[in-house]
Amino acid sequence: MPRIISLIASATEIACALGFADQLVGRSHECDFPASVQRLPICTQPKFNIHGTSAEIDQRVKGILQDGLSVYRVEAEKLQELQPDVILAQSQCEVCAVSLKDLESALGKWVGTKPNIVALAPNSLADVWKDMHRVAHALAVPERGKELVRHLQARMAAIAEKSSSLSKRPTVGCIEWIEPLMAAGNWLPELVALAGGVNLIGEAGKHSPALSWEQLRAQDPDVLVVLPCGWDISQSRHEMPALLRQPGWHELRAVRHHRVYLTDGNQYFNRPGPRLVESLEILAEVLHPAVFHFGHEGAGWQKF
Repeated sequence: MPRIISLIASATEIACALGFADQLVGRSHECDFPASVQRLPICTQPKFNIHGTSAEIDQRVKGILQDGLSVYRVEAEKLQELQPDVILAQSQCEVCAVSLKDLESALGKWVGTKPNIVALAPNSLADVWKDMHRVAHALAVPERGKELVRHLQARMAAIAEKSSSLSKRPTVGCIEWIEPLMAAGNWLPELVALAGGVNLIGEAGKHSPALSWEQLRAQDPDVLVVLPCGWDISQSRHEMPALLRQPGWHELRAVRHHRVYLTDGNQYFNRPGPRLVESLEILAEVLHPAVFHFGHEGAGWQKF
């Protein structure tokens, strides 16, 4: 059986969903689900202080990137010590996790047979399914990959079919970062549509765009969903005063109608793995509370 190191949380969840939890021998500092993986050695670390406001974190990350440096550190000696056959990584975002460039640099002085690197690059739901197939092929279980994707797609299709019959489709603004403001892109607009909403800002298959406060006010969505990348609900709630200070906050339609929702963007929406299905369930619940009941309120989302 292959020895696997996963350097991105979503890939860890994919490997476990394919039945390889016991073959994982190392993880990134962000891999925390399922809980059993937290016992594994950590092979990466951020190069910046991850604590602070959204504005402070943004400034730290931009400062590192402007200096031409990597945001994360790969523990090259730990990788060599663990002797993996397969390393799961990503090439989609230098800010979200260890980049392929970081990993290749760490493996530059590798002694012996180098591991097979599987670099995931999800920009859309279709890419997420492809990545699951790629991991399954790399682990020599292609049929398990097909079955996993079929199962997840069927769960999503059931929600989409139910939402498609609804006469009202609220307009939705998804906030992926608070200060500076960013809207959600990639697979999030697709999830909003499947859940029975109309996504106003951000395009499917494209990186999350910067968003001005004037743009958000002009769009004035029926529903605001706050899902910062890497943050849980309590962190987002603590940061909400940055939005409340903006001129016209209380005049927004979503605020006036009490339809602002905080979600666990770290555990769900920003992990392109199996729990995107739960992310869709959360969206369906907040957009159409009279129709969908999956039991995510409290842990997955809360009203602001």
